[in-house]
Amino acid sequence: MTINSFLDYTFMGNTLLDYCLALGGYTLGTLSVFILKHYILAKLKIWINAIPTQVSGLLIRVIESYFIPIFYFSIFYVSLKFLTLSSKIEHILDVMMIVLLTMFSVRIVIAIAHYSLQRYLQKSDDSIQKKDQLKGISGLVSFAIWIIAIMFLLDNLGVKITAVVAGLGIGGIAVALAAQAVLGDLFSYFVIFFDKPFETGDFIMVGDKSGIVEHIGIKTTRMRALSGEQLVFSNTDLTNSRVHNYKRMESRRVVFCIECDVSDCARVAQKITTIVKEIITMIDNTTYDRGHFSTYGDSSLKFEFVYFVNGGDYNTYMDIQQSINLAIFEAFDKEGIEFAYPTQTLFIHKNTE
Repeated sequence: MTINSFLDYTFMGNTLLDYCLALGGYTLGTLSVFILKHYILAKLKIWINAIPTQVSGLLIRVIESYFIPIFYFSIFYVSLKFLTLSSKIEHILDVMMIVLLTMFSVRIVIAIAHYSLQRYLQKSDDSIQKKDQLKGISGLVSFAIWIIAIMFLLDNLGVKITAVVAGLGIGGIAVALAAQAVLGDLFSYFVIFFDKPFETGDFIMVGDKSGIVEHIGIKTTRMRALSGEQLVFSNTDLTNSRVHNYKRMESRRVVFCIECDVSDCARVAQKITTIVKEIITMIDNTTYDRGHFSTYGDSSLKFEFVYFVNGGDYNTYMDIQQSINLAIFEAFDKEGIEFAYPTQTLFIHKNTE
């Protein structure tokens, strides 16, 4: 038996030469992917570690996790094309190829979408506090991508999806009408996420309610009130309300008044503004604005002072105001300046008749 007759031997509709070509193509392709994975990709990792970039890191992860398996199956798929297969087996292989390509493509798109969201959060100083929000957004994005991918997959497999899409459209309208409040809160969640009027850890006031934001969910936002209880707001209520965000206060304007005794302040009225100005100026994290003898009281002279606290922390403001009050009390005591107290003079006219 010659080698040609041996290679022309037919088994299950294919010659031994066809099987050898298929096996050789699969072996050569697998060897190429092996070289790509263990040598070229390894060299690329070393180069990326020397010049670290997040985009390159994402590219390496995508190649290792998704493209390498695609290459292996593609080699297997192309190798089988050297053989004469039944139409049923070819259809099964085509369906498997389409399904696998769709799955890996969806995973690649989801990985890129998650990376984009993470990069968006990293632009904020407190992106670590947004991990819960990132999970919610990532879940919604993944769900939407999978729905679109399944529709394309069914269409490529020959399934008539026109009726399905029409049914989903009608059903979507019905669901939207029945769940207007939930969908409104969902869209408000996206507004809060991207517009960032407040974030986790911010102290905010909504109407007459105030507290520290603990959690921003898809439907509700939860705050911890100063009195200890948890306040739950729908996201729509927050986006439709005027929100005071004290965490982002860069400076606090403080106005306070001093009332001095009329009989005593007449001689030192000029000194009072100078004394208070010097006290405020000497305290750290303050900016003096003005001080004036503002008006006459019933039994006192009223002085008004304005200064700024550099920062929005309430405890810092109260510590500074306390220091100012104690320093004023001490300075006035040294100068002999008396504070005004509510007084009332009663004149009694005695009738001698």
